[in-house]
Amino acid sequence: MPILHWLIQHASGFLNAVGIIGSLLFTGYSLHSEAKTRRVANLIALTESHRQVWAEMFRKPQLNRVLDAGADPTKQAVSDEEMIFVNLVIQHLSIVFHAMRDELTIPPEGLRRDVWWFFSLPIPQAVWERMKILQNDAFVAFVEECRNWK
Repeated sequence: MPILHWLIQHASGFLNAVGIIGSLLFTGYSLHSEAKTRRVANLIALTESHRQVWAEMFRKPQLNRVLDAGADPTKQAVSDEEMIFVNLVIQHLSIVFHAMRDELTIPPEGLRRDVWWFFSLPIPQAVWERMKILQNDAFVAFVEECRNWK
């Protein structure tokens, strides 16, 4: 009987506490769910941006040399178009890196391997060496770590 008496006396306070706790739990769950949804949406946006950057290769055949492992930038200088394209890739990669670091997106599978492959090619490597001084230190460290991946 004492428990029933206590519940009757303190029912409104008890219900308020249960309501507050329930609201906090629901809010926490909603925020977690929203964060997951935002990370997926960010991944979709990054994927679309990736597709747009690489679509340039198909629109401009003069960029094919960027992916040529036999290209020699010491014999034939990197063209302005090649420089711009590689810079677009670098800027896109920088955005992906920062989004991953801040946990704003789901890390793309095989990213380190892709970075290693791209920057092992002569033209991207030459452009990177010239442009990395303009990048933030954490991003440069990430790319250099990927370049030494194998």
